[in-house]
Amino acid sequence: MMKYIIPLLIVFTVVFSWNAPVSAQLMHLDPPKDSKELKIQDILILLLGEEIEKAVNNYYSNYLTELPSVYPYQVDIVNVERVEGFHSFHFLLTLELSPVIGPHIAVGKDRLTFEITPLTPGDVKLIKFGHLETYELPPHWKDIVKRNKAP
Repeated sequence: MMKYIIPLLIVFTVVFSWNAPVSAQLMHLDPPKDSKELKIQDILILLLGEEIEKAVNNYYSNYLTELPSVYPYQVDIVNVERVEGFHSFHFLLTLELSPVIGPHIAVGKDRLTFEITPLTPGDVKLIKFGHLETYELPPHWKDIVKRNKAP
């Protein structure tokens, strides 16, 4: 019996005394930094929110029974152009956005171009609406698609 216990003790001693090298590395993940430019972009998107919603609702009302929402963090500024040169206040602003329904289910990707003019303060005009992509909805959301009118 003793001849079985001694090898077993040796195996337990080797297994439990052997330490695998372990190292923990402290990771510092820096959150994105806020900047003056980012703040101005966010303010601009908030101020254009109503015009963006109006354009999106106008397009998607032809295809969906439920109108999608556009959240400011889902809008990217693609291009800003001064129409009349340096230090003029006539702009063309191009945005890309992803409207969503329900629990943030993207329905598509769109590109909108707005004209902002100094003639009437706050005058914003949609110049172009381009639908870039249509995303397939999950099965339990397909009932909001109008028949024979998919974008």
